[in-house]
Formats: sequence, C-alpha cells, structure tokens
Amino acid sequence: MDFLLSGAAACGACLFTNPLEVVKTRMQLQGELKSRGTYQIYYRNVFHAFYTIGKVDGLAGLQKGLVPGLVYQFFMNGVRLGSYSIIESSGYIHTDGRVSAAKTTVAGAAAGVVGAVMGSPIYLVKTHIQSQATSSIAVGHQYQHQGMVHALAAIHKQHGILGLWRGSSAAVPRVSVGSAAQLYSFAASKELVVDLQVFPEGSWLVALCAGMISSVVVVAAMTPFDVVSTRLYNQPVDHTGKGELYKGFGDCFSKTLKMEGVTGLYKGLGASYFRLGPHTILSLLFWDELRKLWQQHR
Repeated sequence: MDFLLSGAAACGACLFTNPLEVVKTRMQLQGELKSRGTYQIYYRNVFHAFYTIGKVDGLAGLQKGLVPGLVYQFFMNGVRLGSYSIIESSGYIHTDGRVSAAKTTVAGAAAGVVGAVMGSPIYLVKTHIQSQATSSIAVGHQYQHQGMVHALAAIHKQHGILGLWRGSSAAVPRVSVGSAAQLYSFAASKELVVDLQVFPEGSWLVALCAGMISSVVVVAAMTPFDVVSTRLYNQPVDHTGKGELYKGFGDCFSKTLKMEGVTGLYKGLGASYFRLGPHTILSLLFWDELRKLWQQHR
C-alpha cells in the first residue's frame, strides 16, 4: 500500500505540472553545446516558452509526454517514496526521537537510486516525446515517436533491451541527489513547523509548508543533474546505440561547463522551479495526506 499511495500521489501532481516539464525540457535543450549569442533563442523565459509552444504546437503540445510522464511518476516515485516510507516506518531515520540528517539523506538517496533504475526507460521515452516540436521551434535532436508504446518498441528493436536504459548513468545521480535533498529537507521542515506550533497538530498545512521549503532545496541541488540528464537522454545515437554527443554523465557535465559555463548547467532554472516546485509541494502533500488517511482507516 505504501508503494500504491506514493505512486498515486506523484501521478496527481504530474497532471498539474506536465506542461511545465515540457517547457523545462525545451529550455534545457536550447543552445546545446553552443556559447551564448551563437544560437537562435526560441524560448526567452518560462512564460514566453508557454506562449510559443501553445501558439505553434497547440494546447496539446503543452501536454506532450503526459502518458509516459504518469507511468514514470507512478513507478519511479511509487518505488522511491514507497521504499522511503518503509525505511521511515522502521524508525531508521530518527535518532533520539529527532530526524537524523545523515540517516535521512542516505535513506532518500538509496530510495532514489532504486526508483531511477526502475523508471529510466520511461523517462527516456518521455524526454524524446516532450522535445518533439514543429520545426520552426525545435531544439535538440528530434525523434519521431508516435507514442510511448511505439517509442519503447522502436528503441528495443534498434538497440535491444540495454538501449532502453541509455542515459541511466545520469538518472541515478539526478534522482539520488534530488531524492536525498527532497526527503531530508521535507522531514526536517515538518519537524521544524511542528516545533514552532504554527498550525494545529495533524494539519495538512504542516506538509504544505514543509513541501514549499523542500521545493527550493530540491531545485537548487538538482538542476545541474537535470540538465545533464535531459541532454544525455535526448542525444542522437549511432547504429550501435552509442551517443554521438556525449560518452556519459561526466563527459556531458564537463562539455556543458566548458562550452556554456556554469549558467549552462542551470539552463531553464526558472522553468525547473515552476515545474519541480509545484510537483514537489503537491506530491509530498498528497503523499503525506494519503498516508494519514490510510493509517486512520486501517
């Protein structure tokens, strides 16, 4: 039930934040491996990207990749948050009744690794589909998938089962860092808000405030890994399945830093917050409330 509740909470958040994921993906691919001023800017900021995608690709373009997005959230966050719930229930993350920074970080990172490996093939397909655009506003490599099932079948046919896990070298650090930052900051913030007695005991506002604090921490820690992950997943590959732009996580990180500077690793930061912020807040709020409801009705 921990896994089901966690997956359901993440899917609920995804329904609201998927358009922001499309915007974030496009902005992270814009100007890939090009220095500032040498490429055409299709998306000036989050709001301009929303307007441009809606105008050129239509409103449906803002919900590209929704199906793989929901499947990814259900399995990745179902496993990640479900695993963490079990670890938390065992009492591991507390020391003398208080949240332990080290233990919570380790538990969050470990749960993140498991979730990242499980969800990597679906994240690969989601990235491909969300980057697909009309040629006049296209950025990054353009795949021609007709849907999630078609994409999975095409990748498997061309590159085998291992081809579905291409890019997972970036997914593991991305999700483990994000998970550790998210779950520790959420647990510590909840404890702080409860100690301050700002809200009544058991109020949903406690989880809401903790989620808002956690969202800032997650975006700051996760964005460079998110940019690298998006680019590794979306890069073109040769007939053997090897990337044509990057050899792996370290290569992508160093090339982006060399060609685009530190700001290149934080491309789409505004879009990242508008996407990861609400998703973190909503998923953690839904997760916390669903667990409380389940405990009350067991």
